[in-house]
Amino acid sequence: MPQEAVPTRDSAIADDDFDAASIAAAKRSEKVSTYTIRVGSLLAGLAVWALIAATEVFHPAIFPPPWDVGGTLVRMILDGSLIGHIAVSLSRVFIGFMLATAIAIPLGIAMGLSTRCFMIIEPLVEFLRPVPPLALVPLAVVWFGIGWTSKVFLIAYGCFFAIVVNTVAGMKAVDPVHVRAARALGASRWQILIHVILRSAVPDIVVGLRLAVGLAFLLIVGSELIAASEGLGWLIWDARYHFQGDTIVVGMIAIGVVGLLLNRLLLVMERYLLRWRSAEEGEGRVAGLG
Repeated sequence: MPQEAVPTRDSAIADDDFDAASIAAAKRSEKVSTYTIRVGSLLAGLAVWALIAATEVFHPAIFPPPWDVGGTLVRMILDGSLIGHIAVSLSRVFIGFMLATAIAIPLGIAMGLSTRCFMIIEPLVEFLRPVPPLALVPLAVVWFGIGWTSKVFLIAYGCFFAIVVNTVAGMKAVDPVHVRAARALGASRWQILIHVILRSAVPDIVVGLRLAVGLAFLLIVGSELIAASEGLGWLIWDARYHFQGDTIVVGMIAIGVVGLLLNRLLLVMERYLLRWRSAEEGEGRVAGLG
């Protein structure tokens, strides 16, 4: 009778290497496909834009063609005016965003850890959260004047609620089994907070930060209405009064690009903070669990 082949250690290693290579190839193919779809959607949108502009259904001042916008974009980059507006708006967004983060994350952690703290602060947060930040423009001018402080205040106010709400949600979503397991293994309260609770809450906190970045760029347009003479928001509003549709679109593109880059930066930060999760998933695949 023919004997059955007994798998050797070398053949098992070869099979594992083959599986790893197949997984890597599949991931590369998926990335290429995703990139192609995204670039294709952008090109399709640009084609539709150019087609509508070429029909001249709308006046170029109202619906500027992409070639006019491209020319204005290149001109503003070369003369440095666009970079200056981006720098001013980005500094305002950064200060307001960091101020909101410095207040909202510790407050959200305290609300998630303490029921009494949650009961005291949560009604005030829920009362103020629906109030649009732009409704505070008159008060911001009265309180802080027409300088940078009023603009930073409006941005910080708008960002604060997205961060604090998501931080509390992340703290509340921690699995109690993980906390009890860490306590049973002799972890201190500080170790449980740092290595169990906060690590579990990081995804929700990062979601809040990403939402806050988007809100910050929404608010920069409104906040720079307050006696501003520079910045992307001021650029858009000033171009509106002069019927410069191409300049308006350039300002919109600049806000979109800067916001996209900041969002990518937050995603990189999330992957770095959650690198332990990728390691655990890799261990699960090696063990045959994934």
